[in-house]
Amino acid sequence: MRQGMAVKRQGQRRAAARLAFGTALVALALVMGFHPSTVCAQTSPSVPAIPGVSVSVGGSGPVSVANTVKIVLLLTALTLAPAGLILMTCFTRVIVVLSFVRNALSLQTSPPNQVLVGLALFITLFVMQPTLEQANAQALQPYLRGQISQTVAIDRAEAPFKVFMAKQTRTEDLELFLAYRHETLTPEMERHPESIAMSALVPAFTLSELQTAFQIGFMIYLPFLVIDLVVSTTLMSMGMMMLPPVMISLPFKVLLFVMVNGWYLVVKSLLAGYAT
Repeated sequence: MRQGMAVKRQGQRRAAARLAFGTALVALALVMGFHPSTVCAQTSPSVPAIPGVSVSVGGSGPVSVANTVKIVLLLTALTLAPAGLILMTCFTRVIVVLSFVRNALSLQTSPPNQVLVGLALFITLFVMQPTLEQANAQALQPYLRGQISQTVAIDRAEAPFKVFMAKQTRTEDLELFLAYRHETLTPEMERHPESIAMSALVPAFTLSELQTAFQIGFMIYLPFLVIDLVVSTTLMSMGMMMLPPVMISLPFKVLLFVMVNGWYLVVKSLLAGYAT
């Protein structure tokens, strides 16, 4: 028996070795068949060749090093652009309120996340259009024409966003971050928000946006909570304790939301919060 098992194991090892060897041969044949020289030789002269890409390294002087550093900083700024979109615009309030609406309706995947994010993004672009146009006219276009430097362009681009964020920021939230730096909110800062540091204004604005979004979400939850309580109490009185109340309350909540044109009212309240 032991000798038979040994022979069987040896046969399995040989089969595995043959399989590995055959796989290596097939891979080698594929590599040789699709070698670039072979493909180029079989290509018809009338068919244009694929254009090549070459990378060259310039000099090592101070100018080239400075340009390289600028490119790295630009790429880093592009990676931080989504954070700026979320924290320096109305996107936070809009997406949080829309998420509250979906949760209040007891809908887990409808509307999908892509729809909510897309709607929040376009509402953000609509609300922020005057601010973006002002930043484009004051900072971007003069910088592209070479009239101002990069530092001046950044300062001018920050000013419209600071004015927008200061209007939506609560005083106590801003004082929280200023007090950490041993600073106080002066009347000069209130009249000219451009003098407030972005490192203090951005988190204060985000806290205020979250506070406002949760207040709107609480008001949205109230009518749907009443429906859940009524349905749950009715099912308990009828002795139908094994039936989930969500199955019964969901159609009524959707019906109520559709009858009052809920999406219109929600977006209207969001836009009214940013009306100038």
